[in-house]
Amino acid sequence: MSLFSIFYYFILSIVYILALPYLLYKSRTSKYKVAIPAKFFLKQNKRFNENGIWFHSCSMGETKALKPLIDIYLEKANISVITNTGYEEAKKSTSNVRYLPFEIFLPFWITKQKVLVVMEAELWYMLFLCAKAKGAKTFLINARISDKSYNSYKRLSFLYKKIFENIDKVFAQSQIDKERLESLGAKNVEVIGNIKLAQLPKVNNIFEKLDVNVITAASTHEKEEELILKAYNKSQGKLLIVPRHPERFEKVDKLIKNFIKDKKLTYNRFSTKQDFKADIILVDKMGILNEIFAISNIVILGGAFEKIGGHNPIEPAYFGCKIISGKNIFNQKSLFECVKNYYLIENKQIGEYLNKLDTLEKAELKKIGSIEPIIKEINGNL
Repeated sequence: MSLFSIFYYFILSIVYILALPYLLYKSRTSKYKVAIPAKFFLKQNKRFNENGIWFHSCSMGETKALKPLIDIYLEKANISVITNTGYEEAKKSTSNVRYLPFEIFLPFWITKQKVLVVMEAELWYMLFLCAKAKGAKTFLINARISDKSYNSYKRLSFLYKKIFENIDKVFAQSQIDKERLESLGAKNVEVIGNIKLAQLPKVNNIFEKLDVNVITAASTHEKEEELILKAYNKSQGKLLIVPRHPERFEKVDKLIKNFIKDKKLTYNRFSTKQDFKADIILVDKMGILNEIFAISNIVILGGAFEKIGGHNPIEPAYFGCKIISGKNIFNQKSLFECVKNYYLIENKQIGEYLNKLDTLEKAELKKIGSIEPIIKEINGNL
């Protein structure tokens, strides 16, 4: 190991020791009772078998985007993730899924792999260093650097230069991403577009189209449901609210009930009554968002009316929905660049736009990425 690696490992070890009380406390909560022990204490988190094709992603969206590649190499696929939602998504493909351990554990947790394929911004120094040291070819795919994060990357350019020393090839989403990555030390960078568009949505058409406007507030966060409810009135159509995080279902249920108290509006939770007869429906069921988009006329994308960074517009655009979003889309700019016709508005304008839905244009996809160059590289190293 180099002096930098030793120093980096030493600093991380100190951080780990200092964080132990907090980690032990958080591991007692239901949300983290599996993930934290697995990542920070290696509980039931055994090493992968050797000579596989190792895919790593962060959360649900990135793991979904990896699925076409995982399916091709399913027999040899090892998958690691960071979040609970990423873990559940990966488990749909294979049981061979792990939470990625904290970096200080990686030198003795990582086994020899033929290829390591890492999604987007998962730039962990020890991950690439140890995988490459044990013989893997290392690829960073769907790489991007947002406008907002670029300055932060530059401040830590010394670290990213060290990380990119252990990455054999980078597949970038756009030319500007390529230029930014190269300025941070990335080498052998190829632009192939956004691979999230290589896998277009599939639905079972389980719901029939309604004869009224269906407004879907999708992947909403704290404060956004209240904002949308205040802008809504029955004449606009039916309102479907789909919170981003399932642990917020109960809170949003109470919010809607309070909202309709003095109004002539009907309401139900989808989990208790699976139809769309009410004026407002809380969609408190996971895994059916694309089916909801398929019957929606308008989608209000959450995560951008608060400073979350926005959410993926590809699915609603694919179904020809009219898309309204807030202006805080800094984590999704590259995806919005793949969409024609969408509306980024101020929070106070939601009601105004809902009242002129008939004048809004439907969204369309205009740029699709390819996974073929990635497949070629993987096959060349098997």
